[in-house]
Amino acid sequence: MSQATDLTADLVRIDSVNPVLDPAHVGEAPLARFVQEWAQRQGLHVTWLEATAGRPSLIIRSGPPAAKDAGTLLLNAHLDTVGVAGMDDPFTPRVEAGRLYARGAMDMKASLAACLLTVAHAAAMRREGSLRGEVIVTAVADEEHDSIGTRETLAWLADQAIHPTMAIVTEPTDLTLHVAHRGFAVVDVTLHGRASHTSQPEAGVNAVTHLGRLLTATERAHQALTRAPAHPLLGHGSWQAVLAGGGRELFTTPDRASVSLERRTLPGERAAHDAEREVRDWLETLRTEDPTVHAEVVTTVAREAFESAGEDVAVVTTSEAAERVLGEPPARVGAPYWTDAALVAEAGIPTVLFGPTGGAIHQPGEWVDLASIDTLQTILDEVASRIAR
Repeated sequence: MSQATDLTADLVRIDSVNPVLDPAHVGEAPLARFVQEWAQRQGLHVTWLEATAGRPSLIIRSGPPAAKDAGTLLLNAHLDTVGVAGMDDPFTPRVEAGRLYARGAMDMKASLAACLLTVAHAAAMRREGSLRGEVIVTAVADEEHDSIGTRETLAWLADQAIHPTMAIVTEPTDLTLHVAHRGFAVVDVTLHGRASHTSQPEAGVNAVTHLGRLLTATERAHQALTRAPAHPLLGHGSWQAVLAGGGRELFTTPDRASVSLERRTLPGERAAHDAEREVRDWLETLRTEDPTVHAEVVTTVAREAFESAGEDVAVVTTSEAAERVLGEPPARVGAPYWTDAALVAEAGIPTVLFGPTGGAIHQPGEWVDLASIDTLQTILDEVASRIAR
């Protein structure tokens, strides 16, 4: 097996399930320690960040700060994985027919392995004088929940006045170039009614009835989005209810109901602001029709959409490097889900997503194509040679 395969296997053997998703697991610290020790053996410069106890992220650098007229390539990969429900032996890598199966194999320890080998290769080139610039890897915690790691590493880079020329977030993309993805917001609504005996409904206010009206408004809004002009790479935005409930017991008019609504947004839409405003507008309309409607609204999480700035340095350089290795330019596509690329781009760094091939992400049969890990590393090396020269 190749060096990239061996390193991927070593990484997946370490449990790094996000403890917010499953509190039975300890989180990223054991994996971060392994990566730190591996990087230090390669002579790399490592900074350990841990603003949130037990949730470390690493800054791994190919050497001292680059010359001011030399470029800096930022590579991002996350340490955490989703849970392991339904998996018999999730942290034992199994190789079969050119694939490596394990939790985190595809999402995204194969990418982490390729990033680590690229920064080590860049360090060797700097020592021999053939590379003047710098490669930096941010190995981050918590991408699967609240992205505390990428936010912490970006703040550290800004504090150190480090301004990368471009970034690649190495989420799995099947060796295609992802230049856009959707954003999202989750809006929680709690509806308040008044309890009564159900034989006397006129004495109460049925919060579940109000919930039904809100769900109808949500579906109408979703249908309106599907009729709007589609984004060329991302299609349409969406509204949907993902959690709902109400009532306390039989024979009592429900005095409370709740729903979590999810809005998927497109570039140009403001997830953090527009989603909640829209829900409040629906409720105001319902209240005009029925003054007994009373609700509390809160946005629990919001992340903005991402789109590369046309033919910027990240898009052009990654595409050209991939074409040199693959023999043809990679397809440029958009992703329906959210990633840390949006945060990196918001920091003013030209950013793309590019990663290995695999399948069954967040499922029991997760796998990564072994050849694609080597291909990814070769392409990252090529990008580094172009940017950090």
